[in-house]
Formats: sequence, structure tokens, C-alpha cells
Amino acid sequence: MSIRPTIETRAAMPTMEGAGVKLHRAFGFQDPTELDPFLLFDDFRNERPEDYLRGFPWHPHRGIETITYVLAGTVEHSDSLGNTGTLGAGDVQWMTAGSGIMHQEMPAGNARGQMHGFQLWGNLPSSQKMTAPRYQDITSADIPEVIDDDGTRVRVITGEFWGQTGPVDGIAADPQYLDVSIPAGVKKTFPIDTYRRAFAYVFEGRGAFADASSPTGVLVEKEVAGREIKLRDMTGDRTLVRFGTGDEVTVQAGPEGMRFLLISGAPIDEPVAWHGPIVMNTQAELQQAMRDLRNGSFIRHPG
Repeated sequence: MSIRPTIETRAAMPTMEGAGVKLHRAFGFQDPTELDPFLLFDDFRNERPEDYLRGFPWHPHRGIETITYVLAGTVEHSDSLGNTGTLGAGDVQWMTAGSGIMHQEMPAGNARGQMHGFQLWGNLPSSQKMTAPRYQDITSADIPEVIDDDGTRVRVITGEFWGQTGPVDGIAADPQYLDVSIPAGVKKTFPIDTYRRAFAYVFEGRGAFADASSPTGVLVEKEVAGREIKLRDMTGDRTLVRFGTGDEVTVQAGPEGMRFLLISGAPIDEPVAWHGPIVMNTQAELQQAMRDLRNGSFIRHPG
């Protein structure tokens, strides 16, 4: 077994999207090879309704998949094919835009005005960019959760982990999407197939990810409940951790425990021509998509 080295740790950056939604972007609109097959990751977390209620009105997608995971509040969605629905706390929507779709997403807070969720964009290979759009709407109750003896909890959204298989299927990049909660001081190792690109996104608490050159951590400075806690080089809230090649990730939670997403997928290794929410392989395909938007042929209705 070989620990994946930590290539980079960086804080998600504040930005604004849609009609004025304040969010934090961990990556996106940069080098698409960094985390191929993933293109963008946003953390939309707000306590003030005025920071999110304007939402994401009608906009196009082609050539990608969008993965929305809601933790608090709701997201109402509708599209140009007549689909509508509402995502609640713990729910997931995996939308394959394929040949093209217009849709909107309008967030609403919970009873305390809180809104929290994530959106991940996954690329599609050239052979699937013009497939028919489809949705996989997954309720929280349908997402398996496994609990280890040490209290570690893992929700398996897609992929296989600890004998459970996530409910999302048929995804081109063969991804694994895990929501991981680790109690204070617990050290855990998570296997990841070597062919996958992988990253973690920490959104609660703090912890230290072991590096290949120092698999047991940098320095042990104190103990919590008899467990070693590494206080140096700890990773905290709204932080992206990008991993290199190996077959496992090891992390130790800090004194308050930690929660993070652990996401990996098979790289597509194809050229990327990218303009906002439309991602194709060539500039010619991108220009065709723009023409389709202008002349009204972007949406290919069934039949």
C-alpha cells in the first residue's frame, strides 16, 4: 500500500454566481487537467437569505454532469424539458446535461435561514457529450451510511466503499463520492484505486492528512482521549486537498473531529474546450453550441 502524497492544499475562494449567490469555489475555470474528470467545485453555504435567494436562474449546460448535494435548506429545480423537483437536506441530484439542457436552481433556507450545499461538475468523454439529458434524483434515505467501530461515519453517494454501493449509477468517470465524518483524534485510512484522480474538501472541523514522506504525521503535540493529535499542518474548514498517485489516503481528525468529502474519478484525458457551463472537446464544437443557443436548436426534445 502507498499513501497518496498531498500535492496541494488551498482555501476555497469567495465568489459570486447566478443572480448574486455568494459562495466559495474550491476549483474551477483553471487547468482542467488538475483534477480530470472534475472541472469545478462550489460550496454554497450562507446564513443570510439575501446572500442566496436570488439563486441560479435559467442557464444552459452541455457536455458535462452537475452533481448537487444539499446539507441544509432546499433547492428547487426546473428545466426546459418540463422536469421539476425539490432537493432537501441530505438529497443528491446527479444531472447529465449531455447534448444540452436549460435549467434553473433556486435555493431556499431552512427554518433558521441557513442554506448549505455543494455543486461538482464532472466532464463527459467525447462519446457521451451529445447523449440525451437525464436526472438521477436521490433522496437522503436512499444513500447508505456505514459506521465503523471507532465512530467514523461514511455516506456512500456513488461508488463502492466498506461493502456498500452508492445509489447513483452509470456515470462515465466511474466516480467515488463519499461524505466522511471522523470523531476527534481518530486516524483512518481510505483505499482509493490508483487509476483515479482524487481530492478531499474539508467543511467541518480540522485534521491532518498524512503525506507519503511522513505517513505518521508531522508532529504529535497532545493527546485527546488517548489518541494522537497532530496540531501542525492541519487542514480546516473550506479547504481543498489535492492528492497525487497512490492507493490510500490517511487522515487524523483534530480535537473537534472533522467532516469532509472524499471524491475520486477516472481521468478522461481528452482535450477541453470550455466556455462557462458548456464544455466540449474542440473550439469548433464550442462555437456550434453557441450557434445552437442563438438559433434555438440547443435543446433536442425527445422524439
